[in-house]
This record gives sequence, C-alpha cells and structure tokens, in this order.
Amino acid sequence: MDDHNERRQEKRLGYQWPVWFSEDFTETLSQGLMIDVSSGGIGFSCEPGKECPREGQHLTVRFSIPRFEGDDPTATVSITRTGEVRRVERTAAGVCAVGIEFDTPLGLRPAEVSSLNAMCGNRPGV
Repeated sequence: MDDHNERRQEKRLGYQWPVWFSEDFTETLSQGLMIDVSSGGIGFSCEPGKECPREGQHLTVRFSIPRFEGDDPTATVSITRTGEVRRVERTAAGVCAVGIEFDTPLGLRPAEVSSLNAMCGNRPGV
C-alpha cells in the first residue's frame, strides 16, 4: 500500500497466503492473496471487478498465519474475523490492494511473535 501515508502503530507480518472474504459467509466466497497482517487488521490483494470490496463495506475474512511454535515450519492456524474495509487502491500491477480493520483484534501481534521465534531459533520453551 502507500507508505507515505503510514498510520500503522504496529509492525505487520508480511505473508503471502490465500484469503477468503465475503459480506455473508453463507454465500459465495471471493479469494485474495494476503499482503500482511497485524493484530488490528489485514492487507490483501484481489482481482478488480465485482468481487473487489469497496471502502466502508463490512466483510468476514478467513485467513491463516504461521503457527510460530513446534518444529513444523508449514504449520498454520486458521483465523476468521469481521471488519470494515478502510482502503482499496488499484496497484500498478492492476490488482486491488485492500486494507481491513478488524472489529475484534487478534490476541497476538503476528510480526512480534515471528521475530521472537526467529531470534530464539523457533524452539519451544526458549
């Protein structure tokens, strides 16, 4: 997204993984690609068109982040959150970059947990 208007108060975890979103999770889901995530929100890209969210829209988002524990580097935990679309920007690549603020923050700060595990060698109990 646009760095010159940076208002983030928390470092974000950059992570490319599928994101599923919809106004109503009982209806057809749209897919995007996560850009980054923090305890307060998520950024993802999606194809432009009718599937692209609009600012102010309230969505449910399902995504996964690394588990950050144990010896399996591919382990993830799935998270579902509701939130409001705060930003939609068209990128140079022609996709929509979407920023959502969660209604209820995550119980952890993904970038901080990731950094701590990297410093400790990702060993439980260290």
